[in-house]
Amino acid sequence: MPTIALVDDDRNILTSVSIALEAEGYRIMTYTDGASALEGFKTSPPDMAILDIKMPRMDGMETLRRLRQKSDLPVIFLTSKDEEIDELFGLKMGADDFIRKPFSQRLLVERVKAVLRRAVPKDPASAQQKEMDAKALERGLLRMDPERHTCTWKNEPVTLTVTEFLILQALATRPGVVKSRNALMDAAYDDQVYVDDRTIDSHIKRLRKKFKGADDDFDMIETLYGVGYRFKEA
Repeated sequence: MPTIALVDDDRNILTSVSIALEAEGYRIMTYTDGASALEGFKTSPPDMAILDIKMPRMDGMETLRRLRQKSDLPVIFLTSKDEEIDELFGLKMGADDFIRKPFSQRLLVERVKAVLRRAVPKDPASAQQKEMDAKALERGLLRMDPERHTCTWKNEPVTLTVTEFLILQALATRPGVVKSRNALMDAAYDDQVYVDDRTIDSHIKRLRKKFKGADDDFDMIETLYGVGYRFKEA
């Protein structure tokens, strides 16, 4: 089973969430701040991280920023109900999901399963499906390899999170076809997970920023206001 890193300065949350996830068979590593977590990841990289936003020494946002410099590790943020601005900022930085405190253990477990399903095949049937879908996708200067989770633009690597990769793949599979936000949600999120329109918009903004980092002239993701997004036809 996957290893999950739980990073929170609240000992009660560390204990209760660890018990809930371990009951599902996950291996749990706990840290009380971002600095110690990043240090621990060097020797024992997890399959997913659950980060609290507000922590001493190094908060969740800074932890994610440093993590994204070298890793596309799936990340779920824990956030208070009044931290909506932090939520949007975190999504722009590359978080895969958010859970607001207080939360039910059941909800957390389902969100963890949903994010991991997007990153790892759950069973032989889904593994076989992933293999069928794993042919490299080439659209002009864009190349995506689902099997290796790699993406390049003009032969320059572009590091994407699991969610960003799935959204771009959904768009690039059919250039010129408009994908509504709901369609992109379906492509990138499990049916049991609710996300709003702003979540998809934040992921799109981050995708554009990443590709513009590789090419200032990148303009392949078009917005059709009130409708959705599309990948420009070559």
